[in-house]
Parts: sequence; C-alpha cells; structure tokens
Amino acid sequence: MRTVPSSLVHTIAPQNEPAEGLSPTLILLHGRGATEEDLLGLVPYVPPQFLVIAARAPFPFSYGGATWYEILSTGTPHPGQFGESFEKLVQFVHDVKTHYPVDPKHLFFLGFSMGTVMSYAFALTHPEEVSGVVAHSGYVPEDTSLVFEWEKLKGKGFFVAHGTQDPVIGVQFAHRARGLLEKTEAEVTYREYPIPHSMSEESVGEFSAWLGQRMKGGS
Repeated sequence: MRTVPSSLVHTIAPQNEPAEGLSPTLILLHGRGATEEDLLGLVPYVPPQFLVIAARAPFPFSYGGATWYEILSTGTPHPGQFGESFEKLVQFVHDVKTHYPVDPKHLFFLGFSMGTVMSYAFALTHPEEVSGVVAHSGYVPEDTSLVFEWEKLKGKGFFVAHGTQDPVIGVQFAHRARGLLEKTEAEVTYREYPIPHSMSEESVGEFSAWLGQRMKGGS
C-alpha cells in the first residue's frame, strides 16, 4: 500500500490478513530519538487482521532520530512544540481515516514513552475516534493546554504498562494515569514489569493478547 502525503511522515506495514473492506487499525507512535521504523518490529506480534501505520515525530532530535517535543521537566512538554505536534497528529489521523482502509470503529494507538504521551493526548481529547490505547512507559500530559473529555471514555480500552525500574519516566507516572482513568468509565488494564525504560517479551505478549481481546469484544 502506497503512503499519501500527510502532516506526519509514516510507514504502512505489510498486512498479514488484509480485509476485503475496512480494517482495524493500529497507529504506532515512537519515543524520543527514534523514527517511525522503531516500533515496526512489533508488527509480527500484533493480531494479523490489523492495518499497522507507524508515524514519525515532526521535530529532529539533536542526537539523532526525531522527537515530539523538548522536555522542560519530566511530565512537562515544551508547550509550543507539544501543541504543534498535537495539531499535526490530529491532521494525520484525519488523513489516515480518509485515504486508507481504516475501520473508524476499530482505531487503536500504541505508544512508547513520548509516543504514549501523544497517544493519550489524542485519545483523551478525541475519545469518539479511538477504540483503545496501549500506553507503554509514558504519562498523561496534564501540564498542557489540552482539555480532556474524561466523561466520554465509557467502553474505551486502555492497556497501561510501565517498568518498575524506569529511570527516565518513573513508574509513579503510570500510577497517576491509572488513577485518572479508573475514575472514568474506561476499561483499564494495568501492568508493571521489572524492567527499565523499555518493552519486554512479557509486556509485548500481554498487550498483543489484549489487542486481540479488544477486537473480540473483551475488556
């Protein structure tokens, strides 16, 4: 499948079980210093019916790769860059839904680190457009100008995963996300792993199974 011009550079993974019509879709959002290629290694673990689209953050990172924003402090994005990235992400999702065979009733995000922050940003401001989020090693961007629609999360799925030994974004940020989400009618699955700022075989296996369950209607 050829990519179309959009607000974010992106790659579409070969689909293992392409549907005749619209497909459930998973948008991958990478962390700081990576590119859209970084999370494509997860594709073999994603349920085969998914169309997988990996997006690249819009700003070059000084040490290589790309970034969604500069960090003022842990949990506080640079407001100008964060706002610009968010606007580009909103346009990107619109383009994806317009030009690719995306089933709008089954649109998921999978983020890592900053990619999780951006996934939360979109899902919590546009909950009607999202079925679920795999939020790995990130945080809810509370210290921004975004207005979250907590009251509209009924039935939305969130798989929140974090390493207990994470020195970059401490596990307390996952505790905070869990607390915020569990006050809503979202369907929250929370997992901690004895790992640093990374994914593990166990976390990948569990969120892959969760995606499959969400497609079958399970929580």
